[in-house]
Amino acid sequence: MSSRRKPDWLKMRPPSGERFTDIKETLRDHDLHTVCEEASCPNMGECWSGRNGPGTATFMLMGDRCSRGCNFCDVKTGGMEPLDPDEPANVADSVAKIGLDYVVLTSVDRDDLEDQGASHFAQTIREIKDRDPGILVEVLIPDFQGEERLVRKIIDAGPDVIAHNVETVERRQFPVRDRRAGYEQSLSVLDQVDRESDIYTKTSIMLGVGEYDHEVYQTLGDLREVGVDVVTLGQYLQPSRSHLDVDAYVHPHKFETWRRVAEDEFDFLYCASGPMVRSSYKAGELFVDAVIREGKDVEEAREDARRAASD
Repeated sequence: MSSRRKPDWLKMRPPSGERFTDIKETLRDHDLHTVCEEASCPNMGECWSGRNGPGTATFMLMGDRCSRGCNFCDVKTGGMEPLDPDEPANVADSVAKIGLDYVVLTSVDRDDLEDQGASHFAQTIREIKDRDPGILVEVLIPDFQGEERLVRKIIDAGPDVIAHNVETVERRQFPVRDRRAGYEQSLSVLDQVDRESDIYTKTSIMLGVGEYDHEVYQTLGDLREVGVDVVTLGQYLQPSRSHLDVDAYVHPHKFETWRRVAEDEFDFLYCASGPMVRSSYKAGELFVDAVIREGKDVEEAREDARRAASD
């Protein structure tokens, strides 16, 4: 068990507000899950309460139990149930009821299913787009064991952003991730999206899990090599004593250095980097929204996103 105490910069306000309550009630009414709750995201209060703009939530598809057991993740492992055929429509209905114009979808891994849930995921995207083509849809997908035909199902459904998280540097893939995941496999998923579409690609790296600076630098280079557009870097926080220990709490100044390296040296379109940043962090959504919907150039979109995140 880690005996490290959290520094002051990691303290967050508890979830609250009318917007937060409305979103939670809508999700329960439709028997839906969010990764915000299942993964104990520290930003849930900020995002759901809409403190920096319209409230948002990341919907977690295909149940609340995962077929994999990553040592950093708070989502339960094993005991998966059959897919709910009504879930794609229920998610789309909830999006309309909440009034979201930017939707993030993710899922548990479902290695137990014939197509690992790719068709179900793709159908959810289509249900949302069919109701309102103007809604921007970002998806955070599993690796689908690297099967290109399954990744292609997601591409063909037409989301605006496809994210897949490499999570950490190559050397620390295990014990951080389940042994069925892998660095090269994740890079191949991101590379396929870049090769086969014009969809924006995105990934996330956790810091504080035993990585070295030169490894983070190498990882950023590898990600840019396969065409990743947006990268987020955040602090790993131990969900419980049974999870992977925190190796280090990384200072905000270092996160800012990595942001500059990512944008200025590696030329990522956008980098959200900070202790509380997560893969579905709102600043990243604001950047994509500004580029796609408002047609702003990269520099202007970066400034808008950072201004909103600091408010």
